[in-house]
Amino acid sequence: MPLDLSGQALARFKVLDLTRYRAGPTASRQLADWGADVIKIEMPAPPGEDTKADPVKARHGPDFQNLHRNKRSLTLNLKAPDGLAIFKRLADAADVVIENYRPDVKFRLGIDYETLKVTNPGLVYASISGFGQDGPYEKRPGFDQIAQGMGGLMSITGLPGQGPVRVGIPIADLSAGMYCALGILVALLEREVSGQGQWVQSSLLAAQISMLDFQAARWLIDREVPPQAGNNHPTTIPTGVYPTADGHINIATAGGEIYERLCRVLGDESLISDPDYATGQARSENRDALNQRLDALTRKKNSAEWVRILNQAGVPCGPIYDIDDMFDDPQVKHLGMAAPVEHPSLGAIEIVNQAASLSRTPFRIHSPTPELGQHSDEILDELGISAAEISGLRERGVV
Repeated sequence: MPLDLSGQALARFKVLDLTRYRAGPTASRQLADWGADVIKIEMPAPPGEDTKADPVKARHGPDFQNLHRNKRSLTLNLKAPDGLAIFKRLADAADVVIENYRPDVKFRLGIDYETLKVTNPGLVYASISGFGQDGPYEKRPGFDQIAQGMGGLMSITGLPGQGPVRVGIPIADLSAGMYCALGILVALLEREVSGQGQWVQSSLLAAQISMLDFQAARWLIDREVPPQAGNNHPTTIPTGVYPTADGHINIATAGGEIYERLCRVLGDESLISDPDYATGQARSENRDALNQRLDALTRKKNSAEWVRILNQAGVPCGPIYDIDDMFDDPQVKHLGMAAPVEHPSLGAIEIVNQAASLSRTPFRIHSPTPELGQHSDEILDELGISAAEISGLRERGVV
């Protein structure tokens, strides 16, 4: 049975998802959550293939289940002439194609943008790569951690002098996928004016550099190479992690007024008038000494007390959670960030919810990640292929 996408913001769009791993599926997931009909095109499983050991490929694992909800699955061997012909028929009726092959693969298969737009000029074609579709590194394999290093992130992450440190999430993959989804939506909006599709491109390297934001701008404008700052904010001081009687908290100050509030609540107003800390510049120059004095004060109460007292005083402060504690927080529960979904074999599970909401046409998690090829017959039937033809395609390993 086709998915019921009625009432959702992107329900009128059909998306062919050729992507694998994380960056591409992140882009298509954004569209699927807002109601697009996303058809995940996958190779038929080779006999005896076992993907359980690979957390990205393990279909019933948390990663795969979180990435591919709200999609339909069609198995299709694009290396077979019949499979390629079926894909091109689907592409003629699609609004969007998303791929994250190595840049040359789509040209070898004959499913690149220039080829597909001949019969579907309104097609929005999106490509995600490691380093870009051309240039000196175009043929290099892309991987999140490589992009984190080349994109400068690892040089500013971690404690001063610690050496390069990766962040705890695949941020290059995720941001490349999000930028790609944004580009697709912009292209679809522009198509309403011009009637023409276009080629959208994002890469892990470009996305990672863009995500550096002000840290990259420090070099571009002031020729300042940002160093590692650990848990301290690189420019807003004091902002960082402070010890308490039973753990640690985050405290953030921005400007002199909030700093003065902090000093009064902590019970040491001499920190306001002390010339070593009286101005933002002085606090920056004497960061370590100031933090030592603040550490001695924050150790006097437990984390929950400081979070309550400081926030009441208008000083931004928050706990530092493990993931289980984070999902148990009342505000996180209120936001509904753990989204329930019923899986036919896993039962009732929860996956990570969307971070944006719309008042009139909200996103909806309407179906779990599909089984491999779960919707193949349904999608091929929609294309006008008979049951007998589908059976023949399956026998020949095309679907």
